[in-house]
Amino acid sequence: MRDSAQTITPAVYALQAASFFFGITYLIAVIINYVKLPDVRGTWLESHFRWQIRTFWYSILWALIGSITYFLLIGWVILGIDAIWVIYRITKGWLYFSDGKEMYS
Repeated sequence: MRDSAQTITPAVYALQAASFFFGITYLIAVIINYVKLPDVRGTWLESHFRWQIRTFWYSILWALIGSITYFLLIGWVILGIDAIWVIYRITKGWLYFSDGKEMYS
């Protein structure tokens, strides 16, 4: 199971990145996280799954706030910062995974 989790973890990062072009992949990524989370409990990969899940939920929250305030100039700023933050989280997570590091140490 650990080998499949080591394959799934970067695949989820890739799905999150692909969501900038195909939004549905973001939802698929978080579903995979929740389904496979029991398989990685107690391993270093659990921190990546938590990172990915938190990235999803916080970005959805900020996207919702940005959408609500879309017609005000602040909505554009919130959506832009949210997108940059998601790119940062995907990049940092992928780099840490590639180095075999936990996300929270």
